[in-house]
Amino acid sequence: MIRLPASLERQLTELFPRVREREQFVADVVSRALEGAQESSDDAPEAIGGTLHLFTDGGSRGNPGRAAIGCVLEDPSKGVLLREHAKYIGTTTNNVAEYSALIEGLKIAKRYHPNALLCYLDSELIVKQLNGEYKVRMEALRPFYDEIQDLKSHFKDIRFIHIPRADNFRADALVNQALDANPSPHYER
Repeated sequence: MIRLPASLERQLTELFPRVREREQFVADVVSRALEGAQESSDDAPEAIGGTLHLFTDGGSRGNPGRAAIGCVLEDPSKGVLLREHAKYIGTTTNNVAEYSALIEGLKIAKRYHPNALLCYLDSELIVKQLNGEYKVRMEALRPFYDEIQDLKSHFKDIRFIHIPRADNFRADALVNQALDANPSPHYER
C-alpha cells in the first residue's frame, strides 16, 4: 500500500470518511495517472537521426511589448514538417523572445535525437552570441544563453545560422498568429 503524507491523508479523510471509499479513490487516481503516463510515452516521437532543420523566431510588438515565439522543425531529407509550435509569452523584449523561441525549439528537437541540427534564426545578434563572435553583455540575456549552452550538450552536431527574415517566414507567421490570438487589452497605435 502507498504511504501518503499526513496532511494529504487528513484531507482525504475529510473528503472520504469511509476507508473503503478513500482507498478506491486513491486507486482510481493512481490508475488514471499510470494510463496517462503510458499514453504520453506512446505519443513521443521516434528517434529520427539524420540532419534536422529548426527555424525559430521570437518577436514583440513594442520593445518591450507583447511577445510570442514560433518554431518549425523539419526533416529536409524527407521533405517532412515534423512539428510547428507557437506560443504567446507575455510582455518582454524582442531579444528575450528570440532566445525563448530557440530554447523551446531545442527542447522539441531533442525529442527526435538528430545526428545534426541546423538552427536557422533571423536574429544576427543571437547567432553571433551563440557562435562566440559577440559576448553576451546584457545580464538579462545571460540565463537564456546559459540554458542554450546546456541544451547543446544533447546534440552531436549543432549549428546556429543567420538567415534573412524573409527566409524565416514560417516561424515569423507563427509568432504573428500567436500575437493576433492574444490581442492587447489596450488600443495599439
